[in-house]
Amino acid sequence: MDQNPEAFFRMDQLEKAVANHERIHFIGIGGVMMSSLALELARRGAHVTGSDRDDSPTAEMLRQHGIPVAVGHKPEYVAGAAVIVRNAAIADTSPDIVYARQTGIPIVERPDVLGHVMREYPRSIGVSGTHGKSTTSGMLTHALICMGKHPTAFLGAPLPEINGTYTLGGSEWFVAESCEYCRSFHYLYPETAVILNVEADHLDYYSGIEEIIGAFRVFASHTPENGIVVVNADNAHAMRAIAGLNRRILTFGTGGGCCAQDIRMENGCAVYTLTEEGKPLCEIHLQVPGRHNLDNSLAAAAVLRGYGFAPAAIADAIGSYTGVLRRFQRLGTYHGAVLVDDYAHHPDELEMTLKTAKSLGFRRVICLFQPHTYSRTVALRERFCEVLRLADVALLTDIYSAREKNTFGISSADLVLDIPGAVYTPTLEESAEKLAALAQPGDLILTCGAGNVNRAADLLLAGQ
Repeated sequence: MDQNPEAFFRMDQLEKAVANHERIHFIGIGGVMMSSLALELARRGAHVTGSDRDDSPTAEMLRQHGIPVAVGHKPEYVAGAAVIVRNAAIADTSPDIVYARQTGIPIVERPDVLGHVMREYPRSIGVSGTHGKSTTSGMLTHALICMGKHPTAFLGAPLPEINGTYTLGGSEWFVAESCEYCRSFHYLYPETAVILNVEADHLDYYSGIEEIIGAFRVFASHTPENGIVVVNADNAHAMRAIAGLNRRILTFGTGGGCCAQDIRMENGCAVYTLTEEGKPLCEIHLQVPGRHNLDNSLAAAAVLRGYGFAPAAIADAIGSYTGVLRRFQRLGTYHGAVLVDDYAHHPDELEMTLKTAKSLGFRRVICLFQPHTYSRTVALRERFCEVLRLADVALLTDIYSAREKNTFGISSADLVLDIPGAVYTPTLEESAEKLAALAQPGDLILTCGAGNVNRAADLLLAGQ
């Protein structure tokens, strides 16, 4: 959504608060992007405080950086703040928001702050898509670091080489994960927009795929007239989103300008020849497993080629990328079984993760899945059940509610009825106990979901 005069007024108040070292309070500060923006505004001199529903390692990290974080949503936490920043998960009925409106404290939306920061960088890259945003934005950040460009980055998952989701770089390069939920990416105006894929998701907000395609089209149109749109030529919805758009369009995929040829898999990771308009450029050896990461790497390569980087430098940078956390992340072993955690929470993501796991030669693939939000589970129930049948053994724990209440009457126990051999383990503690009973040498145990399902793996490892 384009900025209106009221939004500009609120951002002006935010700028003044930063300049005058006034207090800016973040509601929902424990979120990945919220915590990164809090650190950025604190770096600029603002007096930043925050609150969140639950305590968390992120909250503790912020405290260590001098940012006080309270637990809960209470009016007294926001009293006296010059400006409030919130994310889409914070409802208008939240007591702190109600108090802020009653007392006239300006409320700024999280993506508006990110968009404001992005505008300061001439070389800005926004990475969007239903899947792969965190991996691809992390890959681009890693590549730019390798090439000595020192980007500022706001990522959706921690990147080990920057020790988190945020890094302050120089004044030229900027990389940001750009999320479609609630049209958050409409606040962003990148020089280069990446569209990895467009699928049906967030159906608690969007009416269906046509509206989602339209939202991605608006995001792509926010690039300047001399900007670049990088799009997946193999994804029909993504191609529809940019049809007729008057921008420089760079494609990737089997039918794209940046393409992979002579593909082979080594230990689950793709090795391929990168071509551009049919011309071989270099050979790339990925260190992140799965066919989907080949596509993510082609997107990153297309962006880097769009900026004129040399093929050899691209091959070295992409080939040395080892991934962000919670993306097929190896956690350890339990009784000879390998534990891997993955953020997959949409059926397409879960399918890619399970197919990757099945390709690695383990005796069995045991998957503990935590559905994320009731609305997604209801809308995509049949597809989830279809995909979970790929696992040799499927366990389902209770749905992670996130921002929702269960007004849908859905439970993970309902899905188990449609998955042969599946087991319902309501709590993470019960899930860990069941995994401990199942684990045998040669097994791969996957914990999958966008909530806190990885805690079950932590419990399992702690119990050795």
